[in-house]
Formats: sequence, C-alpha cells, structure tokens
Amino acid sequence: MTTYQYCTPEWLANSLILFRDNPKYKNAFQKLTMKVAFRIRADPTLGIDRDILFAGYVDQGEITKLAFISESEAQEEADYILSASPQQWTKLLRKESLFAGDIALGRIAIEKGSKPGVIKIAPYSTTFVNALTQIDLQFPDEMSPEEMEIYREKINQFRTELGV
Repeated sequence: MTTYQYCTPEWLANSLILFRDNPKYKNAFQKLTMKVAFRIRADPTLGIDRDILFAGYVDQGEITKLAFISESEAQEEADYILSASPQQWTKLLRKESLFAGDIALGRIAIEKGSKPGVIKIAPYSTTFVNALTQIDLQFPDEMSPEEMEIYREKINQFRTELGV
C-alpha cells in the first residue's frame, strides 16, 4: 500500500477519491452541510514554514471540496475556520485525541464561526477523521532529516503553484 505524506495534495486527492467511493461516508454525512477550513499552524521544525489551510466542504453527504485553500478563500467561503498546531492535528488523525475534547480544552481554536455551531458538527468528526485516514499517512515527526528537507521543498513548491 502506498504511503502518503500528511499535508500534501496527494493525501487530500486520494482521501477524496476514497471518500466518494465509499457509500458509508455519504450515508453518515447525509444530514450534514458544512464548510470548514482547517489551519495547520506554521512549525518550521516540522517542514511547515507558514500556516497552511485546507478545506473540507460537505453538502448533504456529498463532499464538494477537499483541497488546500488560500487565506482569502477560507475567510470568504468557510463557515468555520479551526486552527491547531501540526502536532495537535497529528494526534487527532492518529486517533490519540478527540475533536470535541480538543475544542473544549482549547487545543483546537475556533477562528471563525461559533462554538455552538462547531459543537453541532462535532458528532461527525470521528467519521471525518476516518475518511482522511483511510490511507497510510507519514507525519513529519516520522521523517528523517533528509525526508524532512524534501517534504519542506514539496510543500513550498505546491503552495507556490496553487497560490496557497
């Protein structure tokens, strides 16, 4: 099985394909409409030199966007912008923490949107995390120094190409 690096276009593209191919996700999100942008805060020690955002938009079970976006797109399009360190998002994706608890404890900050609104979508969080982790992921803390430098270059390159 191919391993994809966290926070790369390949991760999101393959997660989107698997999400759309699996009817259990459409059924689980049937009553959900949300536009959430996830901010991964900069941490140069983990190859993320500047904050990076990706969007997860769902409309009644259909995923309409799973992609990296610019700050302006997030501000204009997203109902919610949630922000955390790369380490915190990694814990969530590794299933070492829970979304609702991370929100309650302030480990994930709500930059845009209301806390009651985020609490309404919280029951879907485990399913969303499962959709994003159907593939093998390599996180920055698992990379050698050489892999980290290649990863940093890759992130900077795709961000330049996409304008994000």
